[in-house]
Parts: sequence; structure tokens; C-alpha cells
Amino acid sequence: MNLPLPFIRVSGDYGSMGIAYGSQAAPLIARNVENYMQRFRDMGLSETKIMSLGQQYCRAAQGYSPDIVDMLTGVAEGASVPIEEIFALNARTEILGGRDTAECTSIAVLPRVTEDSHVLIGQNWDWHPEQAEVAVLLESIDSEGFRVLTFTEAGMLAKAGFNSSGIGLCANLLSSDRDTCGEGIPYHILLRGVLQSRSMADAIRATVDNTRVSSGNFLIADRAGEAVDIEAVPGDFGYLLPTDDILVHSNHFLSYVPVFDREKARAALTILRPSRARHLLHDAAVQKRVTMNNLITIFRDHYSFPNGICRHVDDRDPVSDRYLTVYSVVMDLTTLDYWIAAGPPCESVYVHVDAPVPTMSEKGVWH
Repeated sequence: MNLPLPFIRVSGDYGSMGIAYGSQAAPLIARNVENYMQRFRDMGLSETKIMSLGQQYCRAAQGYSPDIVDMLTGVAEGASVPIEEIFALNARTEILGGRDTAECTSIAVLPRVTEDSHVLIGQNWDWHPEQAEVAVLLESIDSEGFRVLTFTEAGMLAKAGFNSSGIGLCANLLSSDRDTCGEGIPYHILLRGVLQSRSMADAIRATVDNTRVSSGNFLIADRAGEAVDIEAVPGDFGYLLPTDDILVHSNHFLSYVPVFDREKARAALTILRPSRARHLLHDAAVQKRVTMNNLITIFRDHYSFPNGICRHVDDRDPVSDRYLTVYSVVMDLTTLDYWIAAGPPCESVYVHVDAPVPTMSEKGVWH
């Protein structure tokens, strides 16, 4: 069965991978850049200010990960897009400053309660409907054989995905009173930093050991059977550990990190979605028989339609504020299998991503 979006596969050093990605996805990247540049202009930002912000976030990212900067620089070259616009795109969370609300739901289930003792992880990505047309699957294999497979928006490097070390990641929007558009590492670059990590310790460090200027949630799991949720805010972070081998997150703060949560009232069902997901998983978890189909059932759930876990457009909202589940992803970190469905997932089939079966090197790294 055909994938619901383009599959971009690149390999080599990070600059070369960026150029190849930019070249292959050039039309989509140009459209995605224009989508967000228009949103920035609608906020009152001038072209000069947008380009200045792009330069600012490029400088900040250089101190975080030269590999990521090299790859994004290559994307700009390959797509023939100004590098400042590519970095502004990758800082869209910071530049938009919490003006957009969404209702993503992320889940991790650990081996003690899954039927085959595998680690399962997945999420619904809820965002503007038009972004469905500018999304890609991106597989990169660097010069050392390290592999990352992720769904993302064209011209960006990460969202929900995993790597050949068995680290898996899901992302959720958060918004707090600490968020600014100042000097710091953009959220979407931090997401790629997690997927560049070879161990859970490295992945946690990639989210919290840096200067941040926006809030964001990172649900991270690994094939060894552990998971953690990091609620990162500028200058601080909170964390959650699994309860009964299940970890669920939506779009409000669940830890006790001392911030004012700007999202929990606007995205009203966020306060119920984690509980709803747990209720739907309860019987299978008690019986230690959770499967991928249980996660899919949750991601298709219509409780409180149209604003449920499987989100549909609410016609009562202004056109600029309409959202739906654009894509849904489920992953098996034990086998490194990846399935994706176009949204809303209640109307779609989850398609398996045909990718090479990983093998273990002599150094113990999965490729």
C-alpha cells in the first residue's frame, strides 16, 4: 500500500544529506516556507525581522549541534531557499509565540504490559489542515551508519520518530508565561537533537542541558523498556515517569514545574485526553495484552467530537484557527517498525514504512 506522504531517503555526511533532502523536497519546502512566512507576516513581522530571527536561531543552533546546522544549511542550498528562512521555519514555534493551539496526544507503553513484550510509542499530530500537503517522511543514514526515521514538515528535521539506537520520540505543544522569541535553541531543533542521541541519557540531556526560549513536551522511550516525559520551559523543566507502565501526554503541564500554563484553557479537552487514553488501555494493560491495535483504537477515538483524540475540524472556529489530526504515527521500538496514517486516522489505514531491517554492528550499535 502506498504511503500517504512523500518518503525522502538520504545518506552521507550531514551537509550532503541536507542538500539531497532539499533537492528532493524542494517544491514542498518552498510551499511550507511560504505558509509560515505568511503567518509571520500576518503577525506584523517585516521581512527584515524574519530574516534577522533566522540568523539569530542559526547562531544559537551552532552551539547546540553543528551537525544539525550543517544539515539545515544543506537543506537551504538544495531547495534554493535563503538559509535565514529555513532557520525561521525551524523556529516557527518560537516566532509564533503560542498563537496557535493544537491538541496532540502521545502515548508510550512498556514491555511489561504489551502482548509481545515490545515497547510501543505513538502520537496524533494535530495542526492546520493545509500542513498535510507539505509533510514528509525523512530517513537519514549518516557516514557512520546512524539512522533516523521521522515524520516532519518539509524543510524541518524532526517530529515523531526513532533512531537506530532504539530511541523513540513524540512531541506535544506546550505554552507558558516564560515563552519568548529571544536567544535560545528552537524546539524543533531540540527534537532533532533527541533523535541524534545514542542513549536515553544523551536524549534527556539534549532536551534540558541548553538555553530554551519556548516550552515544549518530549515523550521519549527506548527499546530497553524505559520512558520519560520532559516538560521543558525556558530555564527549567519538569518530568513524568510511567504509571503502571503507561505514559500519556497531551498539551498541558502535568508536572509541578512552576509556570503559568497558557494552553490548558484554550485547548480545553487537553485535561481529559490522557485520562481517556488510559481508560481505553486499562483492560488490555491489566491483562498484559496491549498491542499496536490498542494504540490505533485510541488514536481513532471520537469522545467529545470533533475535539477528541481523533480531532476533526470544528466549523465553529475561524478558518485560521481550524485544526485536525493531520497525521497519526505508531512505532514499535523493539523491532524498529513504523506505521503512519493520514488524518483523521478514523478515515485512513495505517501504512507500514518499508525500510531496511536494522543489523547490529560489532560495536553494538544498531544500523
